[in-house]
Amino acid sequence: KVIVVESKSTFDKLLGDAGPNMHVLVEFYATWCGPCAMIGPKLEQLAGEYNNKMMILKVDVDNNEELAVQYNVTSMPTFVIIKNQVTLIQFVGSNASNVVNTVEKYV
Repeated sequence: KVIVVESKSTFDKLLGDAGPNMHVLVEFYATWCGPCAMIGPKLEQLAGEYNNKMMILKVDVDNNEELAVQYNVTSMPTFVIIKNQVTLIQFVGSNASNVVNTVEKYV
């Protein structure tokens, strides 16, 4: 299931919990962002498909400005794939096929 992150401390803990072998897909979104809402169901589907290989986190940029700045988020949705606390790729856009293809390359 997709985990909504409420704070930087929760985010940091979840990245630590993922350990060295699990990928983490982070969506930086905003509640007022239409494209973000449209991709939500696809993220839920990916969470089910990649249950043991990937954790999916959603970060509301309006409630977590510190994380948005840390990851230099300027457009929504912005996606980041992290493994072992290292960013592998960061990309922008709500094209579901692009998100799926990118996930498949890394996970």
